[in-house]
Amino acid sequence: MAKTSATARPTITLRSSAGTGTSYVTEKSRRNDPDRLVLRKYDRAVRRHVEFRETR
Repeated sequence: MAKTSATARPTITLRSSAGTGTSYVTEKSRRNDPDRLVLRKYDRAVRRHVEFRETR
């Protein structure tokens, strides 16, 4: 099945709040998470877990 442009699970980028430029790419559900995501993930540049925020 082909993806449509108005998909229910858009691809998003999560950027590190530590200012290192590290990012993760993932998908999210628009219906369950309409606001911007904030997740604690591992940042290899600073070698610790930090908040990653959704960018557009």
